[in-house]
Amino acid sequence: MRFRVGDHVSWNSEAGRVRGRVLRVHTLDVDWKGYIHHASEAEPQYEIKSDKTDHVAMHKGGVLRRLRS
Repeated sequence: MRFRVGDHVSWNSEAGRVRGRVLRVHTLDVDWKGYIHHASEAEPQYEIKSDKTDHVAMHKGGVLRRLRS
C-alpha cells in the first residue's frame, strides 16, 4: 500500500499501537539516526510524527495501516 504526506496511519511499537501522520516519503536511501534506511520508488520509507508526542519514526509501508481521518 502507498501512503502520501498527510495520511493518518498507525503502527505497532514496543509501547503498543501508535498513530501519526506521514511527514515525508523517502524514495532514496536515507541516513536516519545513524542508520541507513533503504528506500526506493518500489519500497519507500515513510517519516511519521506521532499524534501524542513529538517522536518521529521511519517505517516501510508494510507495517503501516491507513486510518480514517
